[in-house]
Amino acid sequence: MTPERDLDRALADIVAIRSQIARDTHFRGLGPATIAATGILALGAACVQAVWFSGSGPLAYFGLWIAVAAVACGLIGAETVMRARRIHSGFADAMILAAIEQFLPAFAAGALVALVLARLAPESLWLLPGLWQVFVSVGLFAAARTLPRGASLAAAWYLLAGLAVIAATAGAPSLSPWAMGLPFGIGQVLLAAILHLAPRDADD
Repeated sequence: MTPERDLDRALADIVAIRSQIARDTHFRGLGPATIAATGILALGAACVQAVWFSGSGPLAYFGLWIAVAAVACGLIGAETVMRARRIHSGFADAMILAAIEQFLPAFAAGALVALVLARLAPESLWLLPGLWQVFVSVGLFAAARTLPRGASLAAAWYLLAGLAVIAATAGAPSLSPWAMGLPFGIGQVLLAAILHLAPRDADD
């Protein structure tokens, strides 16, 4: 075996080891304050929609929530990069990539389901708020190994909330601002509290 091939194999092994460490290390890139702020943002958006956009069509309804989700993802993403690089140093990029890989399937599934329902079954769009909460739950459960142990409680909340929203609106399908605002508001504040208490849990 040539020295060049030995070097390539050694470099590949190093990359694989770093990736495995990143997947198994407790990720501290998520900031409690920003997570809580996104929950308050969701509650505020629900209030705005209930007062000024009551009875609006699906386009206005989902347009607002997609905008809220984009703002929330931007805030969380920006802080995550800064915190991870400060806390995790040389492993930051690998850990951020690992976190994205854990959440991406659920995020993509939520977007694709929304697209399919909008194009092929618009009468079923009332299912989306509950389904989106279920997908968030799936993403959190997938990332639970690298998040504080209490993160599973937030994942369970989103799962139960999503199923409850679907069950509550099944009898009279409608697009309620509170079907989005309350579950996401409570869920994000709960997750923020879990992240805030994580260092204390670790000390225990």
